[in-house]
Amino acid sequence: MAQTAVTRERLFALRETIAKLEGKPVPALAAAEQEALGAGNAPRKRGKAPQFSFGVPQLDEALEGGLPLDALIEIRTRMFRDAGVSSGFALALAAALQHKAEEKNPVLWIADKVGSIEAGVPYAVGLKDFGLRPELFLHASPRKLEDALWLAEAALESRAFITTILEIRGNPKSFGLTESRRFHLRAKSAGRSLLLLRQSGEEEASSAHVRFLAEPAPARERPLPDGSMLCGSIGNPVFHLTLEKSRNPAPLSLFLEWNPHDRQFLPVDQSAVTRFPGELAAHSGAPFSASLHRQDRPQEMGSLVAFERAS
Repeated sequence: MAQTAVTRERLFALRETIAKLEGKPVPALAAAEQEALGAGNAPRKRGKAPQFSFGVPQLDEALEGGLPLDALIEIRTRMFRDAGVSSGFALALAAALQHKAEEKNPVLWIADKVGSIEAGVPYAVGLKDFGLRPELFLHASPRKLEDALWLAEAALESRAFITTILEIRGNPKSFGLTESRRFHLRAKSAGRSLLLLRQSGEEEASSAHVRFLAEPAPARERPLPDGSMLCGSIGNPVFHLTLEKSRNPAPLSLFLEWNPHDRQFLPVDQSAVTRFPGELAAHSGAPFSASLHRQDRPQEMGSLVAFERAS
C-alpha cells in the first residue's frame, strides 16, 4: 500500500515536470480528476468552495469569508510540548464542522507513532466534553509515515469523513512541497478538508491554502450566572493563533476561545490574557497577618559561629 502511494507521488511529479518542459501548463487538478475518473470516482461538481465561518469578523475577513473546506489546512507548533494547543484547535474545528454538517460523518485522526507515545492519544470522555461525539471519531496510528500518507489520501478519496486530521512530527523529507501539493489537490477534488498538524515544525514552503501557528494561552476565568467571573477558576480553552499563510498579505495574530457547549469560537481581548494562571492570585484580597504569639512560631536564632574551611 505504501509503495502505491510513492508510485502515485512520483507519477504526479513527473507529469508536472513534463508539462513544464513542454511549455504546457496543464493544471495538476485536472490530472487528478482524470485519475479519479479512471478509478471510477467521479469528481464533484464545480462551484463555489464551501467555507467555515469562525464568527470572528477580523479572522473571517482575513480568510476572505471563512476557512475553505476543500483544501489543505496546516496547523503547526514551534515546540513539541505545545502539541496540545494544535491538537485542541484541530479538534475544535472538527467539532464545529461536525456540528454544522447535515450528515454526521465521522472524523478520522491519523496520528504520528512517536507523537502518540509522547503526547498521548485522544480520550473518549475528553472528546465528549470538548464537543465531539466519540462514536463518530476514528483514530489510526500507522507505523510508518508512508502508511500514514497513504491512509490520508485514501480517506480523502472516499469522502466518508467530515474532515481528516494528519499528524506529523517536524519537517520530514518524505513530506515536502510536492506531497503537500498533491494532498491539497486531492482535497480540492474530493471536496473535503485535510487538517495537517505539524508538531514541532519549522515554517517551510507548502501548498497549504492556510497555515496557522498555534501557541498556548491562559484560559479566562469561568463566568457565573450573574455575569461576574469566578476568581481562581479555569474556563474554556484559549488558543493564540497567528495566520502565517493566507491570501491576506498582512499577518494576523489573535486569541480565540473555544466554547464546547455551543461549539463556537469567541474572540478574546489580548489584555485579558497577558498573564498565565500561575502569575495570578487564586483569591483576591489582602492576606491575613501572621499571629504574634502562636505556639509553632519559629524561634529566633542565636549567635552564629563560623568554622574555617578545611584545606
